Amino acid sequence: MSDKVEELCDDREVALSPTAENHKGGWITFPFILVSTGGLMLGGAGWMTNLMVFLINTYHVQKIDAVQISTLIHAFFNLFPVFAAIIADSFLSSFTVIWIFGFTSLLGTIVLTLSTIISALKPPECPEDSSSCTPNKLQFAVLYAALSLGTVGLGGLRSSISTMGANQFRKKKHQGIFFNWYFITSYMSFVIAQTVFVYIEDNVSFKCGFIICVVANSIGLIAFLSGTRFYSCGNPKGSPFTGLARVLVASVHKRNLKISDHETDGGRYFVGDNEEEHRGPPSSAFKFLNRAAVKMDGDVDADGLIEKPWRICTVQQVEDLKSLIKMIPVWTTGIILLVPIGALLNLTVVQALTMDRHLGKKFQIPPGSMTVVVLFSCTVFIAVIDRLVYPAWKKLAGKRPTALQKIGVGHVITLVGMAVSAVVEYKRRIAAANSEPISVLWLIPPLLFIGVGEAFHYPVTAQFYYQEFPANLKNMATALSAVLIAIALYVASLIIELIRNVTSWLPNNDIDKGRLDYVYWVLFALGLLNYGYFLACANYYKYQNCEKPKNDDDKLH
Repeated sequence: MSDKVEELCDDREVALSPTAENHKGGWITFPFILVSTGGLMLGGAGWMTNLMVFLINTYHVQKIDAVQISTLIHAFFNLFPVFAAIIADSFLSSFTVIWIFGFTSLLGTIVLTLSTIISALKPPECPEDSSSCTPNKLQFAVLYAALSLGTVGLGGLRSSISTMGANQFRKKKHQGIFFNWYFITSYMSFVIAQTVFVYIEDNVSFKCGFIICVVANSIGLIAFLSGTRFYSCGNPKGSPFTGLARVLVASVHKRNLKISDHETDGGRYFVGDNEEEHRGPPSSAFKFLNRAAVKMDGDVDADGLIEKPWRICTVQQVEDLKSLIKMIPVWTTGIILLVPIGALLNLTVVQALTMDRHLGKKFQIPPGSMTVVVLFSCTVFIAVIDRLVYPAWKKLAGKRPTALQKIGVGHVITLVGMAVSAVVEYKRRIAAANSEPISVLWLIPPLLFIGVGEAFHYPVTAQFYYQEFPANLKNMATALSAVLIAIALYVASLIIELIRNVTSWLPNNDIDKGRLDYVYWVLFALGLLNYGYFLACANYYKYQNCEKPKNDDDKLH
């Protein structure tokens, strides 16, 4: 009993006393990282969430062009965390990556703020329906430089700060508590940005809103650096993707080598000296890759150490790459699922600009705040689904839904949201033609469906990848979930551009003269086809690490 008490005391001391040698980190770092997360995210989200309105009203960018620019900015914001994670793992530590990109984000926000203050950098004011006040090349150059710095900075620190925060704790329970608070802080930062900051920018001035963004970013960066002496900062261990690349290179190099599936050939394969490595011969799936683990003269020395890293790999590395390949079909279905969502969220702002946004006589809802409905509904329904829907599912079906079944429900609800969006847009266009704009509150129902659908598929998708990814790629699982969003936004941008070039549905400035409802129906059809593809992939997919249901039925019915 005394041994257990002593162990508990030791664990508590490790968590609360980071100044002890080799025991930095723990709960004392928690407020520093949480405040820095809130400040840095708020500083970036404050300008990013209202970017489309800023481009349209200040830089006189045509509406659909503003949609495209905003889509690309958000896509890169979700794509860059992967590159930042690779940099942190291979060359720098998470701490170094965070403060470098934190300064980059601050610099971009400062430049953006200066573009609203300095006369030479400010675009000219422009009367409605005038084309004679286009910003000059210098002003556009400063704008794009600011957006590039701000997006790279915010995207670069996004994944690294969550990884570093979790690394301050040894126990999985404590890491789980940190992640909960990290996501709550991040979500609340975007909610505040989409409501308070957007209201200030629309009703006071963009200059005032951007100055507040600079202050928030500065507070976040100062808070992070203030906790430097308490942090546990590990050294870079090398990117796990290097091992996967070595498998491909070695397989191609040994492409003429004959291999066998017999168990007796296990001695030909290199398994490494780690006890956790795969000990037997590789599986028969994607047999071409097995050549990478076959030992040949000069590949391994007498002590079992690798002599030629790009000519020999362990069986475990081969199996890791196979695991990723098996997940590619399911992963691609997530891209097309998010394409309609990405297009809808940006086009919703354009719709809101043409609708009656009054609540009472004085207050007007900022168009950039409409998408906050998705965040609120997603956050609320995550709890409702976990507490009510899944237990009811288990009671009726005799088992809890599998990960792919949950994602499948998210697909269906998202499709319903796209159909409702098309119907609402048809009603909005008819009302606009009669000079009787309808209330912006009509946009809430489709956004609610999108939020509820996201509550089903997005958290489970992140968990699914984390559980199914090979052990040495766990840290990249959440970052690669963001890649889904990035690719989906790029695809959405390409689809919108294609529709603009071959139809008249998306006129640049006056959507009342177009057929945005047709665009939504096209996105609905794309989502419907993708859902059929998802069903096929889900039924053929075999779980690798997730716990199977009791009746071992992992297929989506």
